[in-house]
Amino acid sequence: MFHDRSMAGQQLAHELEKLLKETPGLTDPVVLALPRGGLPVGFEVARALHAPLDLLLVRKIGVPFQPELAAGAVVDGDHPELVINREVLVVTGMREADLQTIKARALAEIERRRSLYLKGRKRAPVAGRTAIVVDDGIATGATVRAALKAVRRRNPKALILAVPVAPSDAAGALSNEVDHLVCLAKPEPFYAIGVHYADFRQVEDDEVVRILEEAARLIAADDMADKP
Repeated sequence: MFHDRSMAGQQLAHELEKLLKETPGLTDPVVLALPRGGLPVGFEVARALHAPLDLLLVRKIGVPFQPELAAGAVVDGDHPELVINREVLVVTGMREADLQTIKARALAEIERRRSLYLKGRKRAPVAGRTAIVVDDGIATGATVRAALKAVRRRNPKALILAVPVAPSDAAGALSNEVDHLVCLAKPEPFYAIGVHYADFRQVEDDEVVRILEEAARLIAADDMADKP
């Protein structure tokens, strides 16, 4: 049980500090958090590692008549990454043409959120760096898998997935997508992410903006301190 997302992020940061210290080549980290719940977790990781914090904006593509059932997910970027759950397509009879229509709407919403949250700030560079993807937990892993594929296309030196909690089967499957997986708890049976937090209140848009601004201030302060 984690008290809240900040506490989970602090514990996750401790494990990541050990991983980066003990593993050759894991240098120059950048933290990529999935909003909105992943931001408080990612902030603590970025602060501990003195790393920049950026967003990974992902939208689930739900089946039209059952929106909670994910037929796929899409991630923003220069080349948006679409991950399709073909089993769902077969079972529901949903066509790929339908998927593309929903994808276009999802990308429009992603762009709206990026504008709202980042206010025109550029994406943090990932190529040649240690990219750490952070969320507050994993349920099925569909959206995280899309996010990881999108980050891999940006050519990081190494790719790490770091989450406080996930079911063991999802964690095992996602470990094949990354160079390192850091997961603090893999409870079985797994019911929901929220049951592992005493405080799992929704993260509002204004908090996302505040966290990103504070992270940017910390990086600017580090840069000033490094100058002779």
